Amino acid sequence: MFTGLVAELGTVQNLVRQGESYHLTVAAKKVMNNLKIGDSVAVNGACLTVVEMTEGSFTADVMPETVRLTNIGDLRGGDRVNLERTLRLCDGLDGHIVSGHVEGLGTILSQRSEGIAVVVTVSAEPKLLKYILPKGSIAIDGISLTVTQVTDSSFSVSLIPHTAKETTLGFKAVGDKVNLETDIIGKYVERMLGFHTKENQELTLDKNILMENGFI
Repeated sequence: MFTGLVAELGTVQNLVRQGESYHLTVAAKKVMNNLKIGDSVAVNGACLTVVEMTEGSFTADVMPETVRLTNIGDLRGGDRVNLERTLRLCDGLDGHIVSGHVEGLGTILSQRSEGIAVVVTVSAEPKLLKYILPKGSIAIDGISLTVTQVTDSSFSVSLIPHTAKETTLGFKAVGDKVNLETDIIGKYVERMLGFHTKENQELTLDKNILMENGFI
């Protein structure tokens, strides 16, 4: 589990295709502290498992499903990526709960200045937009952000100068693809409500059958 608070910007050293998968090597500093093979690191919001390490870099395998749902397959040597280690029990939850399971891609539609902030508008598929609410949380390339506006086909977030400086969103351009993960709490609520509705429907059905057969 992650928080969406980027620890540092890493640099892609190598991305090697192996069939439908990739072998990704990233140079980093902060996240290398006490990192071990088998540990998880969020790369642009996608949870990857470390399989190799050097003093200043780590390598992870990127599975076909991750390639399909994220922008990792489009990375090139020298590209910067957002990095975050997993949340420890002793850490504070300063962002929001991020699973590292990217749900799909969005496209940056516009960027405009608003005072010291930059408002970024991103397109999203309907299946993701239903979980995106004004004042709710969204992870864009692994960055925990607050949604400011939602339309039928897009949503907007506001970047403070620190976020623009310390993450990849500061040098993204209109048309760039970004990884999206919606707030996990909304999905759990929907799931629970779905079970509740199903139980009520089954109860009503059973009652109707009993009435039709003269038992009640």
